[in-house]
Amino acid sequence: MFQDSKGIVRAMHTFLYDAKGSPVGFVRGSFIHDMQGNAVGQLRGTHVHKLHGPYVGELHNGMVVNKHLGDLGNIGHPRNPGNPGHPGNPANRGVIDRGYPDVFHELLSQ
Repeated sequence: MFQDSKGIVRAMHTFLYDAKGSPVGFVRGSFIHDMQGNAVGQLRGTHVHKLHGPYVGELHNGMVVNKHLGDLGNIGHPRNPGNPGHPGNPANRGVIDRGYPDVFHELLSQ
């Protein structure tokens, strides 16, 4: 949380990045959104699921990665989390190799 120049308290987003270091999404509550604010995934701890339920990967150091944990199942479709809008444009953080394949793009596929 931070206070903007007008004194309004706002929540800061946790940005998510791809393997090249480019921002691809952000976390708001227990949902993952793309950079346009569209909900594309759900979080259950560090487990990342598509919005309609199937397991995709793990949240690890600001990325959605495949840690080869197997299929952790389907958690079902949640309520509509809404669209919080565009979160701003964070800078590229540079390439960071975490040793696991980046799978954020799987959240965007049907």
